[in-house]
Amino acid sequence: MAIASVNPATGEVIEEFAEMGEVEIDARIGRADEVFRGHRGDSYEARARAMRRVADILDAERDEVAAVMTAEMGKTLVAARAEVGKCARLCRFYAERAAGFLADEPADAEAVGARRAYLRYEPLGPVLAVMPWNFPLWQAMRFAAPALMAGNTGLLKHASNVPRTALYMGELFTRAGFPEGAFQTLLIGSKLVERVLSDPRVVAATLTGSEGAGRSIAAIAGRELKKTVLELGGSDPFLVLPSADVEAAARTATTARTQNNGQSCIAAKRFIVHADVYDAFAEAFTANMAALRVGDPTAEGTDVGPLAQEQGLRDVTEQVEDARAKGARIRCGGERPAGPGWYYPPTVVADLTPDMRMYTEEVFGPVAGLYRVADLDEAIDLANATPFGLGANAWTTDEDEQARCIAELAAGAVFVNGMVTSYPELPFGGIKSSGYGRELAALGIREFCNAKTVWVG
Repeated sequence: MAIASVNPATGEVIEEFAEMGEVEIDARIGRADEVFRGHRGDSYEARARAMRRVADILDAERDEVAAVMTAEMGKTLVAARAEVGKCARLCRFYAERAAGFLADEPADAEAVGARRAYLRYEPLGPVLAVMPWNFPLWQAMRFAAPALMAGNTGLLKHASNVPRTALYMGELFTRAGFPEGAFQTLLIGSKLVERVLSDPRVVAATLTGSEGAGRSIAAIAGRELKKTVLELGGSDPFLVLPSADVEAAARTATTARTQNNGQSCIAAKRFIVHADVYDAFAEAFTANMAALRVGDPTAEGTDVGPLAQEQGLRDVTEQVEDARAKGARIRCGGERPAGPGWYYPPTVVADLTPDMRMYTEEVFGPVAGLYRVADLDEAIDLANATPFGLGANAWTTDEDEQARCIAELAAGAVFVNGMVTSYPELPFGGIKSSGYGRELAALGIREFCNAKTVWVG
């Protein structure tokens, strides 16, 4: 089976790659297992030197790597360059902090009748990472950097439409000085994931992707009794309450809905606005969305490029048409432009009702659902009326309302008067059907460690 890199701006095949066979897969797993035995004993200083070199390489090759991502999945060059820079920052973050995050934690030895007692963090072994196409470097890097700094080894099964980015990552860490085989790309399709995860030498898995993919990985890992971290879909609410700075909220809402051409799990997707400010917000938000420039993602002036996959374009089109047919109001957009490529315009859909697909489904494209509510109670109820729980935005300057939103919004992250974003310094992950476990910060590096209790009498 061929794995293809296809330009979503034109629909043209850039390059095709043969899927790895069983012999090569087995050899790479074996290499990851063998390298782990030595890599786990390397000092944090040695790992940090190599990780800093990873960051230096990314900085030096930023434009080249960004061009590959743009060609493979359609994000704008501006966004792609920013993604490379964010990855370099992440590498330096863990190079500086891994030793502290994983330092032994003393316990109360006297209370347990010991001379010494403490918690020790130890790496687990080879970890399989199943990663998506929407942030092809960042998603994989936020696993790779902490995993390698902890002493684990990594096996990357990337999305099949970003093979060139995957191959770049498969060589990057060796080039920087990590042991050859510490991080390897498996150029395979989804049907071979179970084969890899079932191998006794692979000790754990992490996945960022759809709810269906997460359930599949969790089922396999559960059968094999292996640790997993899952970051799945999201349908993030964006609450705008009467005390909010409406113009600022509308500007941020536009970015929050259209970043990465609208293809982000943590993009704001459901805009829930108090009746007192609904008209003002809807007007400003619609104007901002309609003003965005859609076009060639390699052009510096482009705000929104094509969707990454033709199926994604069909899904978004069908969701909007379903809403339109059932009485929703299309405030802007909603019509696919003529010509080649998988483009869909920034779109605002109002007057949504529960019988419409957009009301309950995640929309993975630059399409916003706009809802009017009477008060904070209704806003929170609607925000939580979803199987997802990844991120949530709340715009209010009222401290009591802020406190309620922080306490009552069912999500892995709540951002007040700002856009949900992933930062190296903050744990990242969801609840409900958005997954479990955490990436980034101290929690992220500890996910694939054995927290070993030590008692010395």
